[in-house]
Amino acid sequence: MTNVQQNLILIQQKMEDACIRANRKAEYVTIIAVTKEVSVDRTKEVILTGVNHLGENRPEGLKKKLDAISVDVKWHYIGTLQTRKVKSVINEVDYLHSLDRISLAEEIEKRATSIKDCFVQVNVADEESKHGLSFEEVESFIEELKNFSRIRVIGLMTMAPNTEDDSVIRNVFRKLKELQVKIADKQLPYAPCNELSMGMSGDYEIAIEEGATFVRIGTALVGKEKKEVL
Repeated sequence: MTNVQQNLILIQQKMEDACIRANRKAEYVTIIAVTKEVSVDRTKEVILTGVNHLGENRPEGLKKKLDAISVDVKWHYIGTLQTRKVKSVINEVDYLHSLDRISLAEEIEKRATSIKDCFVQVNVADEESKHGLSFEEVESFIEELKNFSRIRVIGLMTMAPNTEDDSVIRNVFRKLKELQVKIADKQLPYAPCNELSMGMSGDYEIAIEEGATFVRIGTALVGKEKKEVL
């Protein structure tokens, strides 16, 4: 059994326990293996475990993995996407987790060849070091997207604040869940907003307890390699 397989077993058990605590079903939570800092070989190890949602945050790293991996997987772009790089990324991925400005939406509308599933990125804690819309801006931003025919807002995404205080992290995730439900209740055809992308290696259990449907897990699943690779 590889280290990745061992890691996955542990993660799945913790996810199951978190779902039990929250009275949720584990099958409604999807693991995104964040492979941005590991090699193609390590990424292939991940795929062999049955995890078929992979997350990258740089166009160069994404291209390298796409060129080397021919099996059917779902690609998630989880990093900030510069407008000038939309052309090289948007038609290669299944999900974008970082929609946070109209200029990006306009470029996606221009470059995408099909409807793209997007998460609106929200900086719930208003941290200067993080990208994303402020909590108060989200509803009006989504309203602005109604005439973008190639963007479908399937949910919201956030990153927890840099703190070891679980109560602070939980509050951020809980607020995003409340906002997601509020938007979903509007039943906007272009913004069903039924999904929540939140939780990483250190806080995915809290995220699941608070309603995450996608968790982005890097080191805890894929481990570390001796040097950073694309």
